[in-house]
Order: sequence, then structure tokens, then C-alpha cells
Amino acid sequence: MVDSKFACPCHPWVRELEINHLASAGMRCALAVLILAGVAAAVTVVYAQERSQERGSWRVSALQATGALPAPDAALPRDPAELASALAATTRSLRAAVERWDAAGAVPRDVTYLALHHQRILRVMGSRAALGDATLKLVPRDVLGEARDTVTARRRLAAIPRSTKNLPRLRVAEAAPAAELRRHYDAAQKRFGIHWSVLASINFVESAFGRVRSASEAGARGPMQFLPSTWRAYGMGGDIDDPGDSILAAANYLARSGGRSDLDRALFAYNHSIDYVRAIRRFAVRMRADERTYETYYAWQVYVRTATGTRRLTGPR
Repeated sequence: MVDSKFACPCHPWVRELEINHLASAGMRCALAVLILAGVAAAVTVVYAQERSQERGSWRVSALQATGALPAPDAALPRDPAELASALAATTRSLRAAVERWDAAGAVPRDVTYLALHHQRILRVMGSRAALGDATLKLVPRDVLGEARDTVTARRRLAAIPRSTKNLPRLRVAEAAPAAELRRHYDAAQKRFGIHWSVLASINFVESAFGRVRSASEAGARGPMQFLPSTWRAYGMGGDIDDPGDSILAAANYLARSGGRSDLDRALFAYNHSIDYVRAIRRFAVRMRADERTYETYYAWQVYVRTATGTRRLTGPR
């Protein structure tokens, strides 16, 4: 660590983010464990691709006609063409559901189920490189940008060295409404000149938009994961656990670290990892390109990494 700002702010949930409370000698924390068994296969034929696209189209029409939603533990395809089709169908349905959602309220049932299915597909693509890369080659253009940026960001986070010893017990709670958080990002951008999408990406990575309430093993706290000592320097007298105060403090820190002119440098000060910087950048670019992606990430669930595997803590059972 160059300074003591945010010591290992991340938490041991498999971040979709998956957050891992992680520690390393030269870095503040390790983020993201991407787990799901998959088959690394990359060869398909045109016939199989056409058949899988037809099945994907059927899923969309079935959803619209009957309101059917994917089960929380629905089996995922292991063939790249079928997985690409499933991702396309799910993403399109999810976008339509997000557009109907009033983000000032709770996440609707259809968004919850579709976002979980979307999340699970992208976890597979992130953790299984051969399968994920083969799938990306077959993803339709209207879905490709979001899929590519999300998978790339997750892989960057997974590349950060991490320790899994002595992980603190994870505590989760409801996040502030998506629309409320968006107003906090906008206020911080206006005051400190740090784009809202960057602040949203950090909030996403550090605490799943405030759902992770436990302190890190180094004592970092709050939605943007500050050490109390750093909070005293940048928190401006606010409450470390308050979403609005924490987002303002993060924008203050980034601005005072040169973020208005050199965002990469400021993000590196926030977390001393090039992979972290690139992941935040990817998430921010995607949310800036399509704000529905912000609401999609917001609707993702929290996973915890345990000694026996990965377990989802939030969402439908």
C-alpha cells in the first residue's frame, strides 16, 4: 500500500460482484472469485448455432407470453452457441424488464430472476476462459459490448492476488434504492468532478452497492470501504456508513488524488492494483454507455466464498 487509505475493503462474497475480503502485501485487497463448473469447448457448427438461436428466440417469446422466469438454479448450457443464445435472450428480456422498473422502489420479481440468470451466465464465462471466449465470439452485436466488458472486468478482479485466511463473518442487508444512489453519484460528480459511473463502479465492487455491511479484516467500513483513519481525512464530518456521505468522501479522495485529470492514477491510489483500475474502468464505461447496465448490476446478488465452495446469500431461494 502506498498509503493506508483502504486496507482490503472487499468482502468474501463472490462478486457479481463477488467480493473477497482479501489481503496481499502490495495490494489492498483481492476481489472476485468466479466459480461455476463449465466445459471449455469452442467448436460449433452452423446448424447447432441456428438451432440454439431458435431456442433463444423461443425463450424470449415464452417469457413475454406467459411471464415464465428462469429458476434460480436453472441449468446453464455448456455449449458456446447455446450459452451465447441464452445470454442474448436473457439480456434482452432483462433490459425490457429494467425499463419497466421504477428504480426508486424495490427490485421487481422479473428483474430479480432475470438478473440472477444473467449473473450466473457471466460468472461461467468469466471463470471458464475457453468457454467464455468461444461464447463471446457468438454473442449478437446488441449484447456483445456489455458481455465483453463485464467478463473482462471480472477477470481483472480475479487476477488480483488474494489471501483467504481469517476471513471475517459476512453481514448483508438491503441496499439503498438504485435511484437514491444515482442521485448521490450525481451530487458527488457535480461537487468533485468525478463521473457518476466511476463512483457507481467502486460502490459495486467494494460493497455490492452497500449490501455488504461487515467491516473488512483491516477495519475498512461503509459502502465505499474507508479505514476510519482515512475517513477522518476525507469524510468531511459525515457518517462512514451513510451511502451519500461515503460516496461524497470517495469522490473527494479521488479528486484530491488527481482524478479530474488522471483518473487511472487516482484509482490506483484508491486500490494499488492495475487490475483493479482496469476493472473499474470497464464497469464504468459499460454503465455510461447504457444506464440499464447500472440497474442490472444493482439487481445482482451476493455470493460468499466458503471452505466448501461458493454460496449465494441473497436473492430467491
